[in-house]
Formats: sequence, C-alpha cells, structure tokens
Amino acid sequence: MGQTGGAVRALYFSAAALSLTLGFVGLFLPLLPTTPFVLLSSWCLVRSSPELHARLRASRVFGPMLDDWERHRGVRLHTKLSAIGVLGCAVAASLWIGHLEPWHEVLLISTSALGAVLIARLPAVPRA
Repeated sequence: MGQTGGAVRALYFSAAALSLTLGFVGLFLPLLPTTPFVLLSSWCLVRSSPELHARLRASRVFGPMLDDWERHRGVRLHTKLSAIGVLGCAVAASLWIGHLEPWHEVLLISTSALGAVLIARLPAVPRA
C-alpha cells in the first residue's frame, strides 16, 4: 500500500485512536460493542501507523479478535451470542422504561432485529 499524505494520515490516526478508545470502553460497558471499533481501529492504523498496527495485532486483549477476523472473516460464537443478548436486553429495557411513541417502538424493534440478523450472519470462528 502506498504512503498516505500527512493530513489524511493524521485523520486516519485520529479515527484509529477514537475507535480504539471506544473499543476499550466497550470491554467494560456491555452496551458498547468492542469488536467493530477494534476492527475499524486496525483498518485505520494500517493506513496511518503500521508500527502501531503491529502492536495492536500483538495485544493480548485485541490481537485474537483481529486474528479471527483476518483469518476467518468472522467472530467467536460467544461474542455473537453476547452481542445479540445485550442487544435484546437493551431493547427490552428501552421498551420498558422508555415510554416511547408507538412508531419509535416499531423503529427500535425493526432496526434492532436487523442488527441481530447481521450479527447472526457473521461467520463463527471454529474452535481451536
């Protein structure tokens, strides 16, 4: 891959930093997904800092999920099940305490169902 210009490289690096921060926070907050933010951070680091990308790949925390994605274009089954479970709990809590308009409820349920289908369709990484 060719070298990226300074301003574009800085933009990629900033996006990588933000997405990795959100991915790290997602380790502790169940409603914030970790995997998509780490994948985005990896993609941005390849374009802005190959050295930091190598360090991210070597990370004990984030390295395995990047390896799963690069080798199998998928995620671990427990990650998929956890994501769908958290999504379901968040929707249920929103419906229960949200006092939403009926059309908001329909929108929430339909977009969440679409998200759950997309998660379910991701390939599951085979057990090692």
